[in-house]
Amino acid sequence: QVQLAESGGGSVQPGGSLRLSCAASGYADLTNCMGWFRQAPGKEREAVAAIHTGTGGTYYVNSVKGRFTLSRDNGKNTLYLQMNTLKPEDTAMYYCAMLQATNYVRCLVSLKQNNVWGQGTQVTVSS
Repeated sequence: QVQLAESGGGSVQPGGSLRLSCAASGYADLTNCMGWFRQAPGKEREAVAAIHTGTGGTYYVNSVKGRFTLSRDNGKNTLYLQMNTLKPEDTAMYYCAMLQATNYVRCLVSLKQNNVWGQGTQVTVSS
């Protein structure tokens, strides 16, 4: 099983930037499907960005396209989420997930069904 630890959250003004990190241990080397999710108070957890490295398939929720970028440092087994031009509606607890999936579609399905999460990192965007 992969253990995950998110970090990098904080409080920023609208228009600011943050880079979230997700440090993985355990069997992280075997994962090829990874993503970032967020959950705001009173709302359901939603997928923000995901990638299946085996196929190169990527997903970004419409509200973050052009502003957020997901990347991975394989040498460090760390997943990143670069968040630019932050908006108040980006305020949420952010979580990462790393899995193994046979293809991009299975990756998205598996991430949605995932129920193993780290402690998350809080992002607050406010003036």
